[in-house]
Amino acid sequence: MLGAIAGDVIGSIYERHPIKSKDFPLFREGSRFTDDTVLTVAIAQAILSDSSYEDMLIAFTRKYPHAGYGGHFWRWAQNERQEPYHSWGNGSAMRVSPIGFAFETAEEVLEEACKSAAITHNHPEGIKGAQAAALAIYLARKRYSKEEICEKIQAHFGYDLKRPIDQIRPDYQFDVSCQGSVPEALISFLQARDFEDALRNAISLGGDSDTLACIAGGVAAAYYGGVPDTIAGQVRARLPAEFLDVIDSFNRQFKG
Repeated sequence: MLGAIAGDVIGSIYERHPIKSKDFPLFREGSRFTDDTVLTVAIAQAILSDSSYEDMLIAFTRKYPHAGYGGHFWRWAQNERQEPYHSWGNGSAMRVSPIGFAFETAEEVLEEACKSAAITHNHPEGIKGAQAAALAIYLARKRYSKEEICEKIQAHFGYDLKRPIDQIRPDYQFDVSCQGSVPEALISFLQARDFEDALRNAISLGGDSDTLACIAGGVAAAYYGGVPDTIAGQVRARLPAEFLDVIDSFNRQFKG
């Protein structure tokens, strides 16, 4: 899950200032965690404490209210009676990485990803995006090859993951939908040389950079066995102690 958080922190500065190049500094003065990190930590804490995803998402959102949440999600988290709002947005996929690390069968991962999405993103594309991201992490940590991961995700979800990233980049636009960002995030991982390159691929698309890199980073960390120390240290320095406690507890239990 630290890989997903690293993607969020590194991508945060480029969301409002999109770039179409892989040549950029990973960390700048304004690099920070956003809602992607808050909600990822909330899902991890729900798993650790055997709490409901809904309760933890609400609790962490209210505790960290200035992280840049989408309007629909923010209103959902403030209501006394929460109902899903049929979203197909990529918020379901950016928070799901702990599920890919914590469960031991593909069936469990798909079921839990659906549960974590459906409390807000109950549109079929919202659920599909969360399931695809979580399953890719699961397959990566189970040592499937990139070719196998690609084929299995394509077969299960119908995404086209064989488009060359250099051909996607020129015309790609900011897109917060699962269907318009999850495949591109997975391609960023599949066509990367290493963990850092996966984040650079995702951010260089010039889209929803923190979320693209968050999704790509979660899969890349699973595949490459973690986050390089030079990146992990910079990310951890930007997180509150509460987040670090959850991350470390989760890593001890699930190696995520």
